[in-house]
Amino acid sequence: MQVGLLECDHVREDLLHIAGDYRQMFPALFMQVAPDWEFTFYDVCNGNFPKSVAECDLYICTGSKFSVYDEEDWIFRLKDFVKEINRSGRKYAGICFGHQMLAEALGGKVEKGSPGWCVGVHEFSLIRSAEWIDPQKNHFNLLMMCQDQVVRMPEGSVLLAQTPDCPVGMFQVGGNMIGIQAHPEFPKRYNQALMELRVERVGEEKVNSGIASLALPTDELLIAGWIKNFAAL
Repeated sequence: MQVGLLECDHVREDLLHIAGDYRQMFPALFMQVAPDWEFTFYDVCNGNFPKSVAECDLYICTGSKFSVYDEEDWIFRLKDFVKEINRSGRKYAGICFGHQMLAEALGGKVEKGSPGWCVGVHEFSLIRSAEWIDPQKNHFNLLMMCQDQVVRMPEGSVLLAQTPDCPVGMFQVGGNMIGIQAHPEFPKRYNQALMELRVERVGEEKVNSGIASLALPTDELLIAGWIKNFAAL
């Protein structure tokens, strides 16, 4: 499986010691469930895109400090590339910003969520299953770090999971594209470091609650396995 990581941001230099950049985090997660996957890295936020959509079997689109509605040249270009992935039938898995990009590129809508920031561990409820969601787990915990949310899915999308503060937590478009509004690739230590850096933006009470939630178990390997299953269809 040739996997292209569409890097929409980079980890701050003073936090790289925790788990590296996204090009270290994602392979570290997936090597535990798909050790045969071969990653190619595309620094799309700095204009480095695949020359052809055919270069990879699966594209994983990362999180970002940007919003998908920001008027940046690379974001416009990425929207076009996501549309191209969809037309090609290649597989796509969007993570946080990548989840929102999937919605926005295919006709959905992304805005700042009414609950404000979602940080720390959140419980997702499975709304609808699929053949690749195996083993099925009706409730699962994942790390979140977001303010924007998908408020309208693209036409023909299927809602798969949600949280009390995130109505569109996971969705599928057709047979080849999925989005997840969570960060299975984040280690808890990195999630906590981000919360501590963003106290003024997120709010002290929400940060304290988010840090306390890190004591809960998380299901990142379950989600990694689901993405592996999805990619293999």
